[in-house]
Amino acid sequence: MDATASPALLMLDLPEQALAGIDLLAFTTTPRFKGVKAIPPGLHLAFVGANTAFSERHGIWFQVPHNLIESGPPLTITRWQSSSESLVAVIDEAEHLKWRANLGGIWREGLTPYRQTTAKTTGEEDEQDELVDWTKLTSHITEALLTRITGSKTWTLSSGSSAKRDLEDIPGLDRFDVDELQSDKELAFLPIDLKRTWRPGATGRERTEAAQDRSWALNEVIEKQCSTGDSMEVVGEMQFCFLCVLTLNNFSCFEQWKRILTLLFTSRSAAATSPEVFVQAIRALTLQLQHCRVADTGLIDLADEGGSLLKGLLTRFRTGLESLQGSIGVQDVVDELDDLEDYLRTEHGWQFGGTFAKSGVLELEDGEQVRMDTTAFDEEDEAGEYAPQVVELTAEQARMLGADLSGGEVRVEINGLRAGVSRASLHEVVDSSDDDDEEEVEGEHKEATVGGTSESEGEEAADLEDMDARY
Repeated sequence: MDATASPALLMLDLPEQALAGIDLLAFTTTPRFKGVKAIPPGLHLAFVGANTAFSERHGIWFQVPHNLIESGPPLTITRWQSSSESLVAVIDEAEHLKWRANLGGIWREGLTPYRQTTAKTTGEEDEQDELVDWTKLTSHITEALLTRITGSKTWTLSSGSSAKRDLEDIPGLDRFDVDELQSDKELAFLPIDLKRTWRPGATGRERTEAAQDRSWALNEVIEKQCSTGDSMEVVGEMQFCFLCVLTLNNFSCFEQWKRILTLLFTSRSAAATSPEVFVQAIRALTLQLQHCRVADTGLIDLADEGGSLLKGLLTRFRTGLESLQGSIGVQDVVDELDDLEDYLRTEHGWQFGGTFAKSGVLELEDGEQVRMDTTAFDEEDEAGEYAPQVVELTAEQARMLGADLSGGEVRVEINGLRAGVSRASLHEVVDSSDDDDEEEVEGEHKEATVGGTSESEGEEAADLEDMDARY
């Protein structure tokens, strides 16, 4: 093939027996290896490791235009710097001209074709499928997104590149020492804060609802952080992070990938207002999970214990979609979710759904039977540090809430934090406003359930001020 017939990538000065790769292809280098030829149009990711063991990997994204320029197909040149053990882009115009003039001498023996496979029986159709998969895996990654995340026009990063929020906090070291130890490129990801998903000034119930349905936070990221409000940039960053985990074993990208999935699959009402975002995100996730098997990293583990986060997100998201049935576009989201769950059931044995017992009889080891009440899974339940807590109040603490106690039990919700107090007759339940300095008790009837338990004054109780400290 003529040296000017197709785009090529030069990877110069690589050490012997190094790990090199491009997109979904990886191989061990030989002394004659100089790069890859016949690269198709589109975005590509080349990466190198000093050896085939678990060494730090360095990658560079580059673009092959669909329309070839008059001077010939584009030539991308990278060089391995042995002093820093890193892969850098060669941008010097004179060196480009030199290598383009000498490209014919290494075209046949020094450059390996882009479409290659280790399977001897693999035919043209399988090779084409491999190419199509990479195109789909990068369908929403743009040049602007790469420039934003990497902070430069050369689009380089490594296994150690990280967003500031994912850097380890090492006790005993000041900020300068930490920066010296973690001197890899900083990645500028979309700022996703899953612990604060409500608008400024929101109080009480509004905060609770925004913690359960993060649609406001998702829209805020899209409108204020994405270029020109492009909602697909969220999906593009999700694709970028996954591919950097797959090829570079980048931990910070893995953390951002999980944050994006968590934000998307806990934004219930946004599925009705922006269904195409979720259709594309679920479609991208399905394809990503199909490629997890080729990763030589343990970061993405779809085993039952390793996939608990994703399984919980999908289960909760499915339950939330049921309340949106009939909304325009939601059925398309449901169809994509069906395909994803079918794949996980078939290939990984995952089970979704099931019944949850709300009450029943539990038999202990000594044969005694105890009646138990359990809470069924509900998409309205808060989780993690925002989960409601039930505490027993002393008589004095109950009086501070204005309750008249004489037996029985009442549950009182204070800024989303539920407390149980004992009394016999139910005639007053209090609600609390979200004042930063003090709680104003009102006499409105909000929420209560009556039981038959007696007052437990002798038990240790949580302090009322502590219960609302985080609000």
